Amino acid sequence: MEKIIANIVSQEPLANDIYNMVIRVPSMTKEAKAGQFVSLFSKDGSKLLPRPISICEIDKKAGTLRLVYRVAGSGTKEFSGLSDGTTIAVMGPLGNGFPLKKEKAIVIGGGIGIPPMLQLAKELDAEKSIVLGFRDETFLIKDFEAQAPVYISSEDGKTGVKGTVLNAIQKYNIKGDIIYACGPLPMLKAVKEYAKQKGIEAQISLEERMACGIGACLACTCNTEKKDEHSNINRKRICKEGPVFLAEEVILS
Repeated sequence: MEKIIANIVSQEPLANDIYNMVIRVPSMTKEAKAGQFVSLFSKDGSKLLPRPISICEIDKKAGTLRLVYRVAGSGTKEFSGLSDGTTIAVMGPLGNGFPLKKEKAIVIGGGIGIPPMLQLAKELDAEKSIVLGFRDETFLIKDFEAQAPVYISSEDGKTGVKGTVLNAIQKYNIKGDIIYACGPLPMLKAVKEYAKQKGIEAQISLEERMACGIGACLACTCNTEKKDEHSNINRKRICKEGPVFLAEEVILS
């Protein structure tokens, strides 16, 4: 896996500290899938480690990737200041994406776990409902509405149902045979338990601090029910075997 210098086609803010970046990387779009991520590299030589950013949309015809990310530190702060026409070093696509199944699906995104669910919603060739959970400010809603019915929850209740994504699922009696989810750990734990109670499959995408992004450093591992073939212990690398896992295979703590 090598770094590629990508051209930034556009960059704009979507909400407070949420940015939308489109980069042109034709070689990556040929292989990229929903649920995968890329690593972006800082131009500051003192910042050696890349920042993992989930893929929001893939445009194979234009050869571009859409990345929607939150400014969470100095690295992403630097990225947010890059303008159209500049360049950025990128490596990817990385990790394993979501398995696409022809089952009635509930697509769930929470917080900054919302962006990667857009490409999934576009790729799923099945009946689907989309449930999005926000803290306060909303983003990408119109993009999702173009794919399927959208149901919203928010912590302050100003948009959609007050509470969690599960509150929205219960209020609107949303049914499905499989759940796809990405978001904060408390949300994923609740989704895993809900899927278990309903007896349906749940595919979840885990977010974790990563170092190498290619599975070499073992910095981003999660606990698993079974031993990993790579390490022979009950752990898997989120950047390599994940970030998408069958919920019942991982221990969320």
